[in-house]
Amino acid sequence: MATPIPERESISLPPDGRPMRDQPAWRRDFPIDWPLDHDVERRDFVKFLTLTSFAFVVGQFWITGQSWLRGRALPPGAQRIASTNDLQVGGSLVFEYPARHDTCVLVRVAEADYVAFSQKCTHLSCAVIPKPEEGVFHCPCHEGLFDLRTGRVLAGPPPRPLPRIAIEIQGTDIYAVGVETSMI
Repeated sequence: MATPIPERESISLPPDGRPMRDQPAWRRDFPIDWPLDHDVERRDFVKFLTLTSFAFVVGQFWITGQSWLRGRALPPGAQRIASTNDLQVGGSLVFEYPARHDTCVLVRVAEADYVAFSQKCTHLSCAVIPKPEEGVFHCPCHEGLFDLRTGRVLAGPPPRPLPRIAIEIQGTDIYAVGVETSMI
C-alpha cells in the first residue's frame, strides 16, 4: 500500500526550502508553519475579543472603585492649627497642611476673623509674607501681591489666586479642614 502524497499547502517547509533535518537548531525548535499560521477560527477570535473586552471593563471598574475610595478619604481630616488665644489681631502663624512640607499661613485679620492660605506663591512657589497692615500677602521674589482676605492676585506675575485653607473654629481651637482652589 502506497502512502498518500500530501498536498503542497498542507506541508510545512522552511523559508529556504531545505529539509527540516538540515535546518539550524533554532528553526527546528520554532518551525514556521505557514499553511496553519492563518488558520484562526472565528470562534477563537470572538473568544479572544470577549475576554479582552471583559478585562478592559474590569479594569475600568477597578479604576472607578479606587477613585471613589480616594474621594471618600478627601478632604483630609481636621487638623488643629492653634488656639484663638495664640494670635493677636494682625498676627500670623505658619503651619503645615494637608501634608508635611505643604506650608500654609493663618492670619487673624479681625477680632473674630481668621483666614488661612497656602504660603506658596502661584508663580514660582516662593513663600508669601502676610502684611495685615497693608491687607496683602507679598511675594518678595517677583513683587507679587495677593489680597489678604480672598487670596486674589492684586499685582505681579502670579497667574492664579492662593489656594485657601478652609478653617473651622470650635471653642478656642482653630482647625484646618480642607483646601479650596479657586480659578478666579
